[in-house]
Amino acid sequence: MNELLSITPKIGTAPAAVITEVIVCTTCRPAGVPRDQPAHGAALFEAVQIAAWDIEPAQLANLRIRGVECMTGCNRACTVTFQAQGKHLYYFGDLVADTETAEHILACAQLHAGTLDGTLLRNDRPARLRNGILARIPPLAA
Repeated sequence: MNELLSITPKIGTAPAAVITEVIVCTTCRPAGVPRDQPAHGAALFEAVQIAAWDIEPAQLANLRIRGVECMTGCNRACTVTFQAQGKHLYYFGDLVADTETAEHILACAQLHAGTLDGTLLRNDRPARLRNGILARIPPLAA
């Protein structure tokens, strides 16, 4: 099969220098939530940071977690992205700001970090990230 058309993930150990970034929109809020209320995205970012404390440091070695203001997924709040050099970028929306979602985000990020090309097949992703995919963007050409 032509490798350019294949969506089979390349499983293996990504080079140590390749870091998967977990980027959480901190300003996301579901429709109808007033601006004077705390943003659900900020709560999700905090939940992801707290959930990371329960993961072995070796499993976090290839992950970086950061929050950013607005990833323009406002109609699909809350949103998160996984990106790494040379890998597919994934952008998810419709996420609930709670502990279970935070744990699923970190598990999915570990899957992303563990593939050579970043491909995340639907059935391999944790339940809360099997739906709500907003984009799968190929890596920049070398």
